[in-house]
Amino acid sequence: MEDRDTPLTGKLVEGLYTEAMLLADEARSHFDAHGHDEREALSAGLRLGYAVESLKVTTRIMHVVAWLLTQRAVLRGELTRFEGATPDRRLGRAEPGDAGVIAQLPEAARRLVEASEELYGRVARLEAEMLAPPEPKPSPARALWGQLERAF
Repeated sequence: MEDRDTPLTGKLVEGLYTEAMLLADEARSHFDAHGHDEREALSAGLRLGYAVESLKVTTRIMHVVAWLLTQRAVLRGELTRFEGATPDRRLGRAEPGDAGVIAQLPEAARRLVEASEELYGRVARLEAEMLAPPEPKPSPARALWGQLERAF
């Protein structure tokens, strides 16, 4: 990975990290305690879907947090940009939610699923932008050659 401008700044990484940690705390609180009564009111099949979706929320958030910690290390010079972009340090794959199940979940659980998918999607787009090959720079020699051709 060549050294080039990156869309990441310390402020962006810290903002995303704070958002991810707040969402993680909210998800833990809801799925461990507050959502208990909601979960018990669901059918057995939907309770299983609820459990699966809660695991997906946690997985998405933890992948985001791990990736952001890597980006922090890169920005602090603890890792090179090349080291931070190795496959084992990239954003982990997270399965999308099951729309059929999500539609039947209580509002608070649905909101957590959607928030985790949205956060994961933003971070995935940032990573894709960082890993995209750089735009080729026009050759100064070719530009000069073009000027010469147009002049004559």
